[in-house]
Amino acid sequence: MSETNVNDELFTFQPADDTASEHIASPQYSYWRSVFRKFFSSKLAIFMLIVAGTIVVISIIQPMISGYSPMNTPNINNSSMKYIRPNSTYWFGTDDKGNSLFDAVWAGTRTSLFISVIATIITNVIGVVVGMWWGFSKKVDAVMIEVYNVLANIPVTLVCMILVYAIGPGTASLIFALCVTSWIGTAYFIRVQVMIIRDREYNLASRCLGTSTWKIIRNNILPYLISVIMTSISRDVPAFISYEVFLSYLGVGLSRETASLGQMIRDYSPYLTSTPYLFWIPVAVSAIISISLYIVGQTLADASDPRTHMV
Repeated sequence: MSETNVNDELFTFQPADDTASEHIASPQYSYWRSVFRKFFSSKLAIFMLIVAGTIVVISIIQPMISGYSPMNTPNINNSSMKYIRPNSTYWFGTDDKGNSLFDAVWAGTRTSLFISVIATIITNVIGVVVGMWWGFSKKVDAVMIEVYNVLANIPVTLVCMILVYAIGPGTASLIFALCVTSWIGTAYFIRVQVMIIRDREYNLASRCLGTSTWKIIRNNILPYLISVIMTSISRDVPAFISYEVFLSYLGVGLSRETASLGQMIRDYSPYLTSTPYLFWIPVAVSAIISISLYIVGQTLADASDPRTHMV
């Protein structure tokens, strides 16, 4: 047997592949997979996510089952149904009208969450869009900085009260008042972050190559601001809940026909010493919502920061 035939039996020859040297052996990187892996590594964040999710689900389903309305008082003339302390039948007790406080709390929670979520979405969409152009364009910056200096020195609560009085009470008017007074702060926050990034070398090179401003913002700047935007959202949702509670406590914002945590805290504050559960249960629910959403949002904001993905 010739030497050539022996080599053919012992070895299998493979064709040359010029692209083999360019193959990357490391696993494929996924940004969002890394974000969620980082987020779910926090046991506190998981617990608070479960708490917040449970509250949201109950606040959606329970009012649909109970049909609670502040104006519906079938037990108002039945003294035996009033001021029943929390027990196995009435988990949160009953109020001064004989209504179940459990039903009232979740109906109020649904309203407060709805207002805060819608106001947060509107505020951040407007704030991010305006803040991007504000931070990138020096001409826009010259105008907007003067607008910000004027609006930032006006108390937010005062403006909200005036707007609600002028428009009239209601969910839509309260959301409008909160958005009008809050978007400028979000826009300024984004503007500062954009100014930090806009003059980096790769952005200057993109401008020299004739890349449009919108494309630079979309591809070069916006991805770096995901964690900043998440921080803004995590701050705004509990803040708007607090605003709703405070404004409703003052008697402005929502009509008497609308159940909310702020309305309940205001209505039950006279019972702080005689039947304290009427006051403290809505306060506790409001605090738990705000804290859980804030911790979840902050953990997600930290996880979405690419710098936390480095090993």
